[in-house]
Amino acid sequence: MAQEIEIEFKNLLTIEEYNKLLKHIPFPTESQIQTNYYFETKHRSLQELGCALRIREKNNFYQLTLKEPHEKGLLETHDTLSKEEADSWIQGKVIEKPETTARLKDLGIRLSSLHCFGSLTTKRKELYKNNLIFVLDYSFYNGKSDYELELEADTRENGFTQFQELLHHYQIPRRKTPNKVERFFASFEN
Repeated sequence: MAQEIEIEFKNLLTIEEYNKLLKHIPFPTESQIQTNYYFETKHRSLQELGCALRIREKNNFYQLTLKEPHEKGLLETHDTLSKEEADSWIQGKVIEKPETTARLKDLGIRLSSLHCFGSLTTKRKELYKNNLIFVLDYSFYNGKSDYELELEADTRENGFTQFQELLHHYQIPRRKTPNKVERFFASFEN
């Protein structure tokens, strides 16, 4: 499937909260390592549209994803890349891919205006339970690091309820949590 709707809830954590969740929730002991390479125009045109474009490298698999606002969450458009294609994108030689290129053109974004601004690496732990995905992330980028809890759900209502209950149970305050791409680009401003 080239497109999907993502419904997720996020909350930044302190290291103490992160460790508490690791201790009390049966997350796997091993983390999956993934690196996101973020693309944007010089004038941050994608951000102005509320969009983000990345290549995710995970287990030697490369996926190009455009995220756009959607009434139910985020609309994600994907294309699979070979390692050579991903390297080409990262080095500034953008290659057309059917799904994402079509969406970018619809948004008025020229491929030639896209540049790789850098990467964010995450050590991720995932737990699948009751049609939900619980995620603990430790991310590092541009000399910064952070901890984050995510919950991916099949419906906004179910996800919101489960997320609120989880935060309440572990006495974690709800925090305004920009997404990873926002935190990545904000790191250039500090």
